[in-house]
Amino acid sequence: MTDIQKFSAIKAFTLGGYDVTVGQLVFIPLVITCGYLLLNWLVRRITKQMHRRSMDVNLVQVVRRAIYIPGLIVLSISLLEMLNVPLSAFAFISGAVAIGIGFGAQNIINNFISGWILIWERPISINDFIETGGVSGTVEEINTRSTKIRRVDGVHLLVPNSKLIEETVTNWTLEDKLFRCTVRVGVAYGSDVDKVRNLLQKAVVAHELILTEPPPQIIFEDFGDSSLVFDAYFWVYSVGDKSAREIRSDIRFIINRSFADNGITIAFPQRDIHIDGTLRLQAPGESC
Repeated sequence: MTDIQKFSAIKAFTLGGYDVTVGQLVFIPLVITCGYLLLNWLVRRITKQMHRRSMDVNLVQVVRRAIYIPGLIVLSISLLEMLNVPLSAFAFISGAVAIGIGFGAQNIINNFISGWILIWERPISINDFIETGGVSGTVEEINTRSTKIRRVDGVHLLVPNSKLIEETVTNWTLEDKLFRCTVRVGVAYGSDVDKVRNLLQKAVVAHELILTEPPPQIIFEDFGDSSLVFDAYFWVYSVGDKSAREIRSDIRFIINRSFADNGITIAFPQRDIHIDGTLRLQAPGESC
């Protein structure tokens, strides 16, 4: 027996009545690294082929997890087999882990299970435009613990999966990829409301990204405190080149120019003050 073999045979510690040698400890990182790299390569290769075939991104997420998680389990069991350590040796560890899960990991387990529910039941999907808890944006990733949402201002948020299961979620693109937008404008009292409606209709129809079906709608919404309130409703594709926020901005520019050219005043808050009694104006330096 060579010196290397003798060194490898040195007992490092005992686990559950089974001796673990130095050679096995050295072999563990090598196997873990190679196995992990091989698993990642396999997952990337399969998902890349699915993307090339334009398969549904939600199905790609399911396949990635279906390969990755069992692969890690197989890798762990294989390591134990190579170390000649039976699973029964970890019976005492499993009890401690169960206690830890019971007291400290409820949220993690809840989010994990919620993630699988989102993937399988698909109440939301990647590229859906959703609104929940005062947050609205486009779903970019549905991960095991959380879902990544990109808000209309470009900020990315990580929402725990359990929130998307337990709370009310408005999915604007559940049935199709159409998204309804609203632009509200108030005009001064005394304005020609028919003229305002026609100008708003022309402004909305003029934008190339606004859909003709369903047709845009111009609604005389209310008699406001300082203005006549109009709402312009129109539909766009949620996955288009421009975000809904940018399209609404374009429409506001068009409306502003159109109103200015046609003598329509955009209202601003005003207050009428009524004074009971006599109001006396006093010049500076004048005594009362």
